Amino acid sequence: MPRQLKTGYFVIEGLNSFGTTYYFYYFYFFMQQQFGFGDKANLLLAALNGFIYVFAAWWGGRFAQRAGYFTALKVGFAIMIGALLVGAQLESAAGQIMVMVAAVIGMCFTWPTLEALVSEGETPLGLQRMVGIYNVVWAATGAIAYFIGGALLDQLGLRSMFFVPATVFGIQLALTLWLERGVRSVPSAPTTISPEPYAPRANPRPIARTKMFLRLAWLANPFAYIAINTLVAVMPGVAQRLELSTTQAGFFCSVWCFARLGAFWGLWFWPGWHYRFRWLVTSYLALLGTFVLILTVPSLPVLVLAQLVLGAAIGLIYYSSLFYSMDVGETKGEHGGIHEAAIGLGNFAGPAVGAASLHFLPHYANSGALAVSALLLCGLGGLLTIRFKTKT
Repeated sequence: MPRQLKTGYFVIEGLNSFGTTYYFYYFYFFMQQQFGFGDKANLLLAALNGFIYVFAAWWGGRFAQRAGYFTALKVGFAIMIGALLVGAQLESAAGQIMVMVAAVIGMCFTWPTLEALVSEGETPLGLQRMVGIYNVVWAATGAIAYFIGGALLDQLGLRSMFFVPATVFGIQLALTLWLERGVRSVPSAPTTISPEPYAPRANPRPIARTKMFLRLAWLANPFAYIAINTLVAVMPGVAQRLELSTTQAGFFCSVWCFARLGAFWGLWFWPGWHYRFRWLVTSYLALLGTFVLILTVPSLPVLVLAQLVLGAAIGLIYYSSLFYSMDVGETKGEHGGIHEAAIGLGNFAGPAVGAASLHFLPHYANSGALAVSALLLCGLGGLLTIRFKTKT
């Protein structure tokens, strides 16, 4: 049945979140310990990651829309498996950077595709349920990967950051092939093989208002990822300042992931936040304040408490972007690609600004945090401008 097939998509999604989180979040710890990369170098790596992601995600969504969802998944998993197996054999920093770039490109074939697969053919009520499950699944497995990743690296060694996710991606590839055979035996579910035209459903909300919120969310989400990718890149430095081991860093620096998971769970069951500007702008203000606290207050209790608020704020902002992307448009593969490309834009801009500040103002320890905070303030201005200049 099509609904049973979607359960399979959620399994693949959860595995994808675990594997990609384990590799990309601990890549910065790997580069720090293997090659002595500090905050500035890791921020530059994060900026490169985001820059590649912008274009690869946009193109990956278009590829999925045209070539078919399963084709895109198979290409993405194959690229990531190959890249990580090569990475496990390399001993140079330049080689590892190229492996990261290849893995980013491979990943960009997967997320827009999975978002489209779980959303295709849904009514507005069904879409709310599917997006809710989707967000809870990837947030839960990603949080687990970040939480236990440090302990796994300590127990299995740094090279496990290649073999563990490569194994996960191999399982995903096998599941994809199995599901593809199952889908082809279900004549009533053609859109799960490749996106094909079907009768558009009527959206009960005013079109001007829905498009405004889509623009708001597409602006807010990359700014949220400006904060996320900046924090992830400098977490090895934060852990070092707080004298945390890699295992402890995994425990204490993953709090925001679990807070985001809790937010996704609550927002899934409570639709009252849909198309409400005050919820979006309040979350953005909380994001801004907690970002500054985490990077400027060298205290473990503050780090944990700020992450709880940060995760809740990021949860609503991300949920808004994905929900409005799927709710407003019918070309879900392409809209998923735009949603992910916006994430890549944030992943690039935040670390790039942070690295530039540390380069030109090396004597000011908090220059990177303040520069990225100023960038986040620009995002707040953009949200207010869109909201009050749009007639709804």
